[in-house]
Amino acid sequence: MKLFKKILDIINKPNPDEDPVEERGKFMPNIDLPVDEKFTINFKKNGGKFIYCDSIEEIYDSFGSILAENNWNDKKIFCVNAKLREKFEKLGGQFSSNLQGSHAFITTCENLVADNGAILISSNQIGELKLHDLPDNLILFATTSQLVNTIGEGLRGIKNKNKDHIPTNITTIKHFNTQGEKNFLNYGSNSKNLYLLLLEDL
Repeated sequence: MKLFKKILDIINKPNPDEDPVEERGKFMPNIDLPVDEKFTINFKKNGGKFIYCDSIEEIYDSFGSILAENNWNDKKIFCVNAKLREKFEKLGGQFSSNLQGSHAFITTCENLVADNGAILISSNQIGELKLHDLPDNLILFATTSQLVNTIGEGLRGIKNKNKDHIPTNITTIKHFNTQGEKNFLNYGSNSKNLYLLLLEDL
């Protein structure tokens, strides 16, 4: 997984005409990309903001930068995960377990799905809330060990980890650009302005 930095350098090269996926002909067989590279490409295509970090200290620095960049230091941040709140509340923001009036939502996830760049979440993260109930701004803390190839693989993982009590309200967040143009493919979806803080743990 240490290849992430090299992958990001390749993806972020200033060459807008070149897409590592689309440059091949449509009848050519698919290249079987590594799961981390595939997720990075698809997540960015979906409009997500991706911040890769080697250490928890980098995660904290990046979180502080997100708050400063968006002027969220005095905004209410919704958080239902007590451990996550304990990690981040000392860094700024007004954390609250009350959704009302919250400007952003910080959470973990079940998995990061490589084949479509989506985020798999469940009642473990959002209770019985629906995506449209959540603030438009999401900050997601995840680790590289949560990467899976497909939604099916993620669902099997959820079942295996929670044999005694399988979570409900399992859903994916896939559209991350609230300002983007609507089209028939994402019509009716709940687009979120999403920052992914990804910690290397492998």
